[in-house]
Amino acid sequence: MHKDPYIFAQLVKFLDRSKFNRIVTKYEGDKYIKSYTCWNQLLTMMFGQLSNRDSLRDLIVAMEAHAGKLYHLGIGKSVTRSNLSKANEQRNYRIFEEYATFMIAEARKRRINKIFELDGHVYAFDSTTIDLCLSVFEWAKFRKHKGGIKLHTLYDIEAEVPAFVYITPANIHASKAMPEIPYESGAHYIFDRGYNDFSNLNTINRIGAFFIVRAKTNIRIKPKTWKRRLPEGVVSDVIGCFTVYKSSKDYPEELRKLIIENPEDGIRYIFLTNNLDASAEFISSLYRNRWSVELFFKWIKQHLRIKKFWGTSENAVRIQIYCAIITYCLVAIIQHNMKLERSVYAILQILGISLTDKTHLSDLFDKSNFKNVKDRYDSSEPNLFNF
Repeated sequence: MHKDPYIFAQLVKFLDRSKFNRIVTKYEGDKYIKSYTCWNQLLTMMFGQLSNRDSLRDLIVAMEAHAGKLYHLGIGKSVTRSNLSKANEQRNYRIFEEYATFMIAEARKRRINKIFELDGHVYAFDSTTIDLCLSVFEWAKFRKHKGGIKLHTLYDIEAEVPAFVYITPANIHASKAMPEIPYESGAHYIFDRGYNDFSNLNTINRIGAFFIVRAKTNIRIKPKTWKRRLPEGVVSDVIGCFTVYKSSKDYPEELRKLIIENPEDGIRYIFLTNNLDASAEFISSLYRNRWSVELFFKWIKQHLRIKKFWGTSENAVRIQIYCAIITYCLVAIIQHNMKLERSVYAILQILGISLTDKTHLSDLFDKSNFKNVKDRYDSSEPNLFNF
């Protein structure tokens, strides 16, 4: 007879229930609730994420198939479609948003890794649009016949987990989310061309942080100093001020303009930064790591349920996205705590087919048990979390 609890019940032990209960109390999430609590709702949503359920009906069918195990899984005695649907529609999404923020902090704390050996963190900020059917999600109007939401993410490049997530309607320009970023003194923030908002960049400069942004081709700088002996691939390296009135008003300080040519295809990249001392190679290296946030977006869209939603209201969509982030951080924490050499993708695949098994987690991830998880699912894996 197996003495170990179910795999899913072992995963739940990595969650801080006391913290979650305090958040629920803060928002009165369980007020007048007798059985299906916010905690039961969170575990149900996480079960759906880990088992790759495509719809609410699909999730409930899976739960009914394991009805006799639900109590021991920690989910509760029973889960009905109406209970879960009503909970996602009516319960405050901020409960799950705040707990996702907590899980992000826990994952980052455990996965500190000073790749660049800098005093501050290195972040990449970008956004991705999640398309929605306008006839179903009427609140998410994007274009005339198209709906969607935008997921803005501040990604910790060294810890390889998100540091901040912000959700807006898809018609909000990416740069409008910049004021919401929790900036830190001494940190480096990397942006693509959509973030040439010099007022917000000046905010970063004023607090003593650094930015690197890919500039548009029509940017105009009046040089004050420039380097003459340039490394290979560096076309220009000057320090100066903006010449255009609005730009100079938004950013009146000196900044650095770098033009770097890619030796492989000859494409020239223009960067603006307030780091006036670092080498051009180092600035270029930091920007190349911005691609990690793109991999993160690709990864969660492929392997977590944020493209097919289990509810149609804005509240339900937000809850599902935050539960996906919580699940992502949980797996990252497990990978670190158990010192697993597998990628998070492989861990998710193993968990997805083992949630109701009775075995110890350490035995579950024994490589002799699952040698070819990728081959079994015939799936490619983005280069993320590969240790």
